Amino acid sequence: MAKPDIRLKRAYDEASKQDGKRVLVDRIWPRGVAKEKLALETWLKDIAPSSDLRKWFAHDRDKWSEFKQSYLKELESVEKKDALNELRELCDGQRVTLVFSAKDEQCNNAVVLQERLQNG
Repeated sequence: MAKPDIRLKRAYDEASKQDGKRVLVDRIWPRGVAKEKLALETWLKDIAPSSDLRKWFAHDRDKWSEFKQSYLKELESVEKKDALNELRELCDGQRVTLVFSAKDEQCNNAVVLQERLQNG
């Protein structure tokens, strides 16, 4: 099976046909963005980090390594397995863009998901 073609894009950036299927992977809807503008295939809020982990991380780059490890551990939990499997199915042989609202494009949950899906 070929590696999935998974891209990342902020919710505030313009959607394009090159995005393929667009999946919002945040627990909270992006502030000030209309549903139509996002042009989503689906919103997998259950795949997002837990509220406790998200609040603890608070997009602090000093906590990135620990956040990443904790989030990967959460992705193995029963609660997140279904959402992760649904995302894997969406990625099967197709381009998928993980949509997120974080300002930091290198240190956010979508980056962790992309790595997780591309590395099996």
